[in-house]
Amino acid sequence: MLDHVFLSVSDLDRAIAFYARALAPLGIVNRLDYDGRNGPPGHPDLKGFGAHGRMFFWLRHGAADARAVHVGFVADSCAAVEAAYAAAVAAGATDNGAPGARLHYDPRYYAANVLDPDGHSLEFVYKSWQHAGGAHA
Repeated sequence: MLDHVFLSVSDLDRAIAFYARALAPLGIVNRLDYDGRNGPPGHPDLKGFGAHGRMFFWLRHGAADARAVHVGFVADSCAAVEAAYAAAVAAGATDNGAPGARLHYDPRYYAANVLDPDGHSLEFVYKSWQHAGGAHA
């Protein structure tokens, strides 16, 4: 299980605005700024996102290499996948796979894929077997 991810972005303000909109439908609505001066020498400033008392997705300014990362965000329903996809596209993402079943993985794997403004690959995914009830919602 992962505790956190740092993602390098070319424009922090643009990325914060994008992720605030794209992640809200998934309940990822908490924000925290970390001043790198509070860490060891050379620690970057971080812009965090999280939920339920945990900050787990962090942005830092730097060279964005879209080929270097794919981030999958958990959704708690098919409707949440669709809402996150719509919010991301409305916030400036590029479609990279409309919401639907990903039969090549599992018939119960429901996801949507976008590219963020730096071209990073993002996925919003609902795996019904990993949630109470296990049905498409």
